This record gives sequence, C-alpha cells and structure tokens, in this order.
Amino acid sequence: MNSTENTNNNTPVIEVSHLTKYYGNFPAVHDISFNINKGEVVGFLGPNGAGKTTTMKVLTGFMPPTGGTVKIAGYDALENSLEIREKIGYLPESVPLYTDMTVTEYLSFMGSIRGMKKNKLSNQISNVIEQCRLGDYRHTIIGKLSKGYRQRVGVAQAVIHEPEVLVLDEPTIGIDPIQVVETRKLIKELGESDRTLILSTHILPEVSMLCKRILIIHQGKIVAEDTPNNLSSRLKGAEQISIEVKGPQKQIQQTLDKINGVEFVQIMENTSSKNIYSYMVQVEQNLDLRSTISKTIINNGWELLKLQNVDMSLEEIFLKLTTREEF
Repeated sequence: MNSTENTNNNTPVIEVSHLTKYYGNFPAVHDISFNINKGEVVGFLGPNGAGKTTTMKVLTGFMPPTGGTVKIAGYDALENSLEIREKIGYLPESVPLYTDMTVTEYLSFMGSIRGMKKNKLSNQISNVIEQCRLGDYRHTIIGKLSKGYRQRVGVAQAVIHEPEVLVLDEPTIGIDPIQVVETRKLIKELGESDRTLILSTHILPEVSMLCKRILIIHQGKIVAEDTPNNLSSRLKGAEQISIEVKGPQKQIQQTLDKINGVEFVQIMENTSSKNIYSYMVQVEQNLDLRSTISKTIINNGWELLKLQNVDMSLEEIFLKLTTREEF
C-alpha cells in the first residue's frame, strides 16, 4: 500500500484524548488530543523539552498518564498495558542495548522475552538483519559497533515481533551524517507498508522527507496538526513570488512595486550573469498576480527568466508556531 492510500485509511490505530502528564507540579504534556490512522507516517515535531518524549513514553506504556486516555489498536493504555506492548515497536531516544551480546544474540533475547516461538524468531531475526542492513555484523559484539549501527540494532529490536505500530523517538540523534542518511532510508522503507509509524524529532528535514502529516507540540500543547503544505497555506500572511529578470534593477523594482496588490518587492542576490537580478515579490494573501507581473515585465521589454510561487518552508512554519512572540 502506498503512502497516499495509507493516508486515506480512516481507521484510527492511535487515539489520544485529553492526555495530560505531570512531573510533580510541572505539566510536561497538557490536554493534547490526536488520532493517527492505520498506515500513516506522522511526524511529531517540537523543540527540545516540548513534551515529545513524554508523549512517546505514555503511548508505549512506559509510564501512565496523569489524565486523559490513550488507546492503541483499540486497547486502553492503562487497562490493557501488556496488550498494547504487543502491538508496538519502540525505539527510545537512548537505545537499551546489551553491549556484551552479539547482534544475533541480542535480537534472539529480545524476541524471546516477547514470547516469540523459536522457529518464527529464527526466521524473523534473519529478516530484520537483512532489512536493517546488519548482515556483515550479525556475529559482532554490539559494544564494538559504531553509534549508527547500534541505532540500526535498536530499529531491528523494535520490529522483530512485526508490530502494527512503530514509535521512533529521535532516531537519528547523535549519529554521523552518512548513518543519518542510511537510517532515514531505513525508516522510509519501514513506513511503506500497513504499519503505522510515529516519528518524534526536532530535526525538520526528517519530517519533510519521511512524513505526510505533522503534529507540532510546544510547551506541552499541540499547536498545529496538518500536512506541511496545508500548514504553509494557513499560516502565511501573504503570497510570495520569486522572479528572475534581465533588465535595469531599480526600474524593475519600482515598476513592480506600483502593481495593485503588491505589498513590497525585495531585491535578492545578483546572478553570475550581468544585468540579471532575482526579486521576491510579496502580494496580498489569496491574490494571484503572476499573470499581471509577467505581462508588466514583458511589456516593458525586459526578459522574464523565472517566475514561481514560494511556499512557506517547514522551518518558517516551525519558528512561527514555537516562537513566543507569535502566540
């Protein structure tokens, strides 16, 4: 099943309703609610200390909520803790590995404590070792592996029992850039199935690359929930059009600035070619001036080399929602 089909499956596998979690008098998570459907790959995005890890720990049964309810595949996290743990594969931020075991020994141990039968476990160990690209290290002591390969072992233990739900908490933190690329590739492959995947991170490119929908949490509260494109449309105050024109810089700027509906024209960097300049034209929201702008440029005898709408980046969305001044 592809990602488009997954997103359209309206069967909620993760149901969070008015979840609250206190540490003493401090509300780490306060009254958050969201659903994640079967087969969805959802990014749980927020700055450090926003409440991401706390939410993950409650979802996986690691700790109970102070208030509200959490259901996984129909099971209540408080009343059916063991049942939901069978449904979930969990990669915590700090992976609990036994560094004196080989990769195979560790996966065998993790499968056995999950109650897997020997024949199935043996086959599944081979499958996850291949899936996580650990074939050359199956007999290597975990303590001798690099941080990136240890992370792969952590992913392997999370999927050893073929869970319906996969929860990954900061899966690429602290590993080198080459291993980051490989780990993201692995996560993308894991998400291309019926498995429901929630990825907790503060690294924006991971969300853009891997997730079709994002939840943004800030100071223990959900501040946005949508696709990146929809969030961009909802949050931006004006349309932006990027253009590149060959012609007199100041005259072009002044002419475009006089077009009805244009709020301002910003001159960007000069290109390597003489007399070619880039401009960012900001216009009133929901006003399409592309045709007017192009006609104005051409009628003045200038050469229009590029014209395109510019969406708000995920970085801009994130900053707008998690910067105190915006509330």
